[in-house]
Amino acid sequence: MKNLTLISIIVFLSFSVFSQDIKYNLRMVKPQNHYFQVEMELSNFSEKELEIKMPVWAPGSYLVREFAKNVDLVKAFDEAGKSLTVNKISKNTWTIAKGKSKKVVVKYEVYSFELSVRTSFLDLTHGYVSGTGIFMYVNNHQQHKGSLEIFPYKDFKTISTSLPRKGESVASDGSELFEFENYDQLVDCPIEIGNQEVFEFTAAGVVHTVAMYGVGNFDIKQLQQDMARVVTTATTVIGENPNKKYTFIIHNVVDGQGGLEHMNSTTLSVNRWTYQGAEYMGFLSLVAHEYFHLWNVKRIRPFTLGPFNYDEENYTTLLWVMEGFTSYYDELLLRRAGYYTKDEYLNKIQGTINYVEGSVGTRVQPVAHASFDAWIKGYRPNENSGNTQMTYYSRGQMLAALIDAKIIAKHKGQKCLDHFLQQLYNKYYKQLKRGFTDAEFKKELELLLGENLDAFFANYVNGTETPPFNDILGAIGIDVESVGTSKPNFGAAMRQDGNKVVVRSIRSGSAAENMGLSVNDEVIGCNGFRVDQASFELFLASLELGSEIKILVARDELLFELSGNMTLYNKPQFLFKLSPDANKVKLLEYWLRVVE
Repeated sequence: MKNLTLISIIVFLSFSVFSQDIKYNLRMVKPQNHYFQVEMELSNFSEKELEIKMPVWAPGSYLVREFAKNVDLVKAFDEAGKSLTVNKISKNTWTIAKGKSKKVVVKYEVYSFELSVRTSFLDLTHGYVSGTGIFMYVNNHQQHKGSLEIFPYKDFKTISTSLPRKGESVASDGSELFEFENYDQLVDCPIEIGNQEVFEFTAAGVVHTVAMYGVGNFDIKQLQQDMARVVTTATTVIGENPNKKYTFIIHNVVDGQGGLEHMNSTTLSVNRWTYQGAEYMGFLSLVAHEYFHLWNVKRIRPFTLGPFNYDEENYTTLLWVMEGFTSYYDELLLRRAGYYTKDEYLNKIQGTINYVEGSVGTRVQPVAHASFDAWIKGYRPNENSGNTQMTYYSRGQMLAALIDAKIIAKHKGQKCLDHFLQQLYNKYYKQLKRGFTDAEFKKELELLLGENLDAFFANYVNGTETPPFNDILGAIGIDVESVGTSKPNFGAAMRQDGNKVVVRSIRSGSAAENMGLSVNDEVIGCNGFRVDQASFELFLASLELGSEIKILVARDELLFELSGNMTLYNKPQFLFKLSPDANKVKLLEYWLRVVE
């Protein structure tokens, strides 16, 4: 009797779940007003009241962006077209009193006029959909399958997305139908709609589609060759590529903004003239970075980053791994692919170390804290951020290099950081099908290294100490010499604002701070001379330690004079030089190997 009852319940629940249907219709009837029109068709939901929500953030970009601010005209109707009562009960939540209605159609518009990799945009040239800012979801029903039908504007002929198509044909009205397994997949697949140039290449057994919006100095044949090379090299790190298809959406614009990763696609925003010279290496590095994220963060991930809570911040202390390790690999992959010489790559690592260790904030904010506080600090910098913060991208990249060196030295050139990531991928993504905790991450690294890492994490991850670079990198054939010297430094960065010289930032503990100079002060004169930005900076550079300084300042239209002495700042200056050790070639060759 108990078994029969249980079976009946399972059958009932299965019928209830699979009978529910979710379909989105997306239109753009007048692109010049920048509004997408969205319809949600909800069928066979048992609740008498439905709760629909708009996410507040886009995964991969750790800031609450309040996407509901762009939503207008939320209305709902039953199957007969009768209006249903809609109430807004929080900043991003609406309730719909559906009663016994079997079908509810929710209609709303979304203002979309911010072209970035994390926000949506629409005008007469194209439409770009970043799903979390366009598609609402039914609360507690994010796991349901559904479909999306896109009705392009009459002049738009092409839709590019990694969402699976439901059928291969395009309707007579130009619409195309797509399907998704759950809400996470829907919003994890950005959509480019317009007349973009599309090409393909195959690498690592995966078909890659590239959708290029905007003009630029790109060469498609060169991109096919180089992007395939980067993809192939990236795939060797984990040893398998989990995708059958992958989509690059590339926006060629004036103000390139980087990229945003997804499970089987990415959006890149770059300057349209970036495809030649040194800038082209920067583009390939961006390709490598966002592509590598399909493993590191989308599949190898902290426990808190999936399934996502779209309602609020999703905190983790491991962004230094997700972004920092990826930043490490985006340059290392270009070395392995043969784009950088050994010296060029070592200069990249040297530059990262000197940037991190030479920054004031690196002695204040541990990288684990920088990860956790990305939501409130990292994406909201102010004039004092340089004194108190360190980016988890750069410090994480530096720590990745050190961890890689420790693994290489421990395993005598038979294993490296690749093998640690493979360990995490196979255990947590493939076997356990979940993310890992901070403790599990540390434990897995300790298992591979065969040593206790309490001190390493306490000092360099949760602390702000300078790592012993020569000890760690020296073990794999890199001599690290400290070449920093103490020197006078005024400690204020300036900008020219028309005819005004304005203070942009002040370094903590500097002569400028001690004198009382503040951000946004206008510097009019110094030691009896009127100055512009160039002459003021030249004058300061000529001063010796202890030199007297008198500055005429305007603040809030009040004039007054500040005085003080040139003092030492950043003593000693953190500056390191990396050079190969000719007596330790084997491990160095393994680290900087080129992958054929």
